[in-house]
Amino acid sequence: MKHSLFFFVLFYFFFLAGCSVLKIHPSLKDEFAMQRIPSYRYPEFSDDMAYDSLEYSISQSISYLKRFPSSRQFRFGKDSFNAAHMIKSMEHFLNFIQTRPSKDEFNKFIKSNYLVYKSIGGTNGHVLFTGYYEPVLQGSLEQSTEYRFPIYARPCDLTTVDLSLFIPHLNNKKIIGRYTGRTVVPYFERDEIECKGGLKGKAEKIAWIKDQVDLFFLQIQGSGRIYFDNGKTINVHYDITNGRPYRSIGKLLIEEGRIEKSEMSMQKIRAYLREHPEEVRTILNFNPSYVFFKIEEDGPLGCIGVKLTPGRSIALDRRIFPLSALAFIEAEKPLINGDGKIHNWITFSRFVLNHDTGGAIRGPGRADLFWGNGPYAEITAGHMQHKGKLYFLVLDFDKRR
Repeated sequence: MKHSLFFFVLFYFFFLAGCSVLKIHPSLKDEFAMQRIPSYRYPEFSDDMAYDSLEYSISQSISYLKRFPSSRQFRFGKDSFNAAHMIKSMEHFLNFIQTRPSKDEFNKFIKSNYLVYKSIGGTNGHVLFTGYYEPVLQGSLEQSTEYRFPIYARPCDLTTVDLSLFIPHLNNKKIIGRYTGRTVVPYFERDEIECKGGLKGKAEKIAWIKDQVDLFFLQIQGSGRIYFDNGKTINVHYDITNGRPYRSIGKLLIEEGRIEKSEMSMQKIRAYLREHPEEVRTILNFNPSYVFFKIEEDGPLGCIGVKLTPGRSIALDRRIFPLSALAFIEAEKPLINGDGKIHNWITFSRFVLNHDTGGAIRGPGRADLFWGNGPYAEITAGHMQHKGKLYFLVLDFDKRR
């Protein structure tokens, strides 16, 4: 097994590096992802949500940090802080917001106690903010003519390969494939799974749902809640993908002129697919990536294993931003009228915590804000594509003792 896998890895690295199926992208070094800014360049800190949710979200980060040795390092640009300092930073901030400070008190407190780091953003210096939410779907534990589409658990023949075990400089690089008994090959694509029986006898079916498009967007969101007719509810959560690259069907529909770029949203994609059922299979299969789920007692959970806080948990590139860290965002959110439509976008700012990541969230210029569940969350997550700013806060070096 080791010898055949070793030659597979070498073949992959030297001959398939240009193949979109298994392409490894060089990662931006974390010390360049964000820059420490002087206090006179600090943004004006204000928060549009109740402090209760912020307290809860910070407590979730603290619970995560306490899993590590106190010496575990977290990078903030060129600086590094250990887990003990991260916890102290969170607790100091938490104690202060429990006093319910005014806006002026908040800004003075941060300037006196915290270092602030700004994400360098994308090519224009801005961060593109999108949103995600928790779908709530009706499901069944049994297949029927009504419930035809399965939510799959992790297949028994799916395996991961840590490339750094064979080529040391490929640190944190892994590939996902299918173990055939003698070697590892790329795992089945979406079309092979959904339309050609690729998973027959290889994966448990957690539940069945009515709509193929709902299943697709459940995979995009990464977690959801399934209700059954017997009153039972389960939380399904992302476990692993098939290792295939994520390709945006929204981008496809724009490039082919089916939806105007200015009108693009999840809701617009759904409407197009409803109106063109004969195209559903082709469009969905444009994205070969496929998500497998597991059942969790609670949810939704972020990549660090803590429950996400609506409006407070954010998904970032985990390779370059410190997990669990306290952040501050400036972005835009919609105002919804009585008939459930957006009539305006307004600027907002708030403190958030880095609790999650995502396959399409790559680089310092992308951020995905979790909105919870319900109509507003779905509308906002489906339409949010706005530029903003992203900052990180950590207790000053001099406050460590």
